[in-house]
Amino acid sequence: MHIAVASYKGGVGKTTTAVHVAAYLNTLAPTLLLDGDRTRNATEWSERGEGFPFTVADIASAMKLAGKFKHSVVDTGQQPTEKDLKALAEGCDLLIIPAVPLALDTGGLRQTIEALHRMNQTRYRVLITKAPPPPETEAQQLKAMLDELKVPVFKTTIPRLKAFSKASASGCVVIQADDPRADRAWEAYKAVGKEIVTYARSQQKNA
Repeated sequence: MHIAVASYKGGVGKTTTAVHVAAYLNTLAPTLLLDGDRTRNATEWSERGEGFPFTVADIASAMKLAGKFKHSVVDTGQQPTEKDLKALAEGCDLLIIPAVPLALDTGGLRQTIEALHRMNQTRYRVLITKAPPPPETEAQQLKAMLDELKVPVFKTTIPRLKAFSKASASGCVVIQADDPRADRAWEAYKAVGKEIVTYARSQQKNA
């Protein structure tokens, strides 16, 4: 399975999503995380600690390494061109677009969705990240808006938790972070991972 994570905007949890989707897929089969961001955030994250339980490599190594792994996840650079976005969408099984719970007109989300529609691309899904706790309802409002527009969106939302920043600072996956909500944070990405697997199976049946 080949997954790409992309966004026109920084600060939406793109690298966090790539890392934890790779971590989940690695519990099923060997997984490669390809760091395609110029800032090398995923690589630096992995080097702050003892390393991830999966392999992290520069995207330039893709051709050399990809055949050794069952799954791959690409953490893409910020603000991809429309040409790059098209190549990503066509070259993966699922394109994940992280989005923070703001209005659809902000954060480049509408721009990304409109670009994918122009390309007639359907193998993508929006993941709402950094969802604030109740009583705040921004995440639910954004999800309802996306559903109304028939934009594919994950059922699971990723909560806004300090456990993720602690994991990044410690160079580990969130389940290993020293935080009382680490389990909750990991369970959210496990649920996303299960949705990805279900999606991939449905696509195989329809192929």
